[in-house]
Amino acid sequence: MVRAAATAATGKKRMSGYSLARFTGSSSAWDAAIRQLPCAHPLQTAAWGDFKRRNTGWQPEKLTWHDSSGTLCAAAMILTRRIGLIPVLYAPRAPLLDYTNHALLEQVLSDLERLARRRFALQLKIDPDVVQHTGEPNIDSWRDDPNGAAVVALLRRRGWRFSPEQVQFKNTVLIDLTRSEDELLAAMTQSKRRKVRYGARHGVSIRPAAPTDLPAMVALYLETGKRNNFLTRPAEYYLDEWRSLMAEGLAHAFIAEVNGRMAAHVVLLAFGQKCLYFNGASTSDNEVRKLMPADALQWEAIRWAKAHGFTVYDMWGAPTQLDESDPLWNVWLFKRDYGGTLTWHIGAWDYAPIPPVYQLYMRGMPRLRAWLRRKHAAQPHTSVS
Repeated sequence: MVRAAATAATGKKRMSGYSLARFTGSSSAWDAAIRQLPCAHPLQTAAWGDFKRRNTGWQPEKLTWHDSSGTLCAAAMILTRRIGLIPVLYAPRAPLLDYTNHALLEQVLSDLERLARRRFALQLKIDPDVVQHTGEPNIDSWRDDPNGAAVVALLRRRGWRFSPEQVQFKNTVLIDLTRSEDELLAAMTQSKRRKVRYGARHGVSIRPAAPTDLPAMVALYLETGKRNNFLTRPAEYYLDEWRSLMAEGLAHAFIAEVNGRMAAHVVLLAFGQKCLYFNGASTSDNEVRKLMPADALQWEAIRWAKAHGFTVYDMWGAPTQLDESDPLWNVWLFKRDYGGTLTWHIGAWDYAPIPPVYQLYMRGMPRLRAWLRRKHAAQPHTSVS
């Protein structure tokens, strides 16, 4: 199936035994193919690429690598857009492959580097799901991942740079769903167990979201962004994101209600073995917040992911510095009590075919981000009709 849907991307012979091809099959065939690969991720699905094309101008391109027997070994959906005439390439949470197979990784990186050079790209960014450390520094749970260190060394040797522009969260909290519900509850702190049970006893009800709920969900998300001072996009962006990904079966949303009114919601992205807590929002009403609707909702989302066969619940975002100076500190305080593992990834890495142009671009990025934040602060956060 994968072989028939791929066309040769290069005509050169491979000493490594891995051949590159452009994938030309259907969206469902792409998703079926990458689902079998290590590190399979929702941000590499066809639906995500189509959504980014519609809303942000990124153009998706799908690449595969096969061994001499025709077995799929690696894949990457590359998103491309232009800054003026110069293309920028990005592979979100990719490439997908076994990162302990360094010969395969070398071949994939070589092909991606060649692609960036041929297109005179400003940069090619990757941010693979490769673990560098787990646990909290200076305590017994801290562990270095030797393969993560080896991958970082390989990237540096090939001229890749740790990116000053980390698009996705570098770190996260992962919950092992292979444990029983009793074991998952036991791993939580005592205070978190009380909170997740409190809402059910005090009138918080939880239900799956329907498409008709989406305008109210977006309004609550924009309200939460304004309250917590994080950047949000226009309402139409989230409406299309959640509606289209729910229609494709990639996104699943749940709502916590109090007296029939929305108190909190979560949007999950689920693919392969992983379920991501991708978006979430909660009311500003302090009387309702006292009922702990967000805590009860998060537990129900974890239970849903486990019941549907996912083995990892990714809480999607954790600090890079474990102190109050980090913008994600309060997020970490909420997430850590669920009993997951703080997981530090290698982050995003850039390959720059034309280093002087890349350096000029990166020097301008802090000013651009500051301007975007000023613009965001000045804009009203409107609801959705």
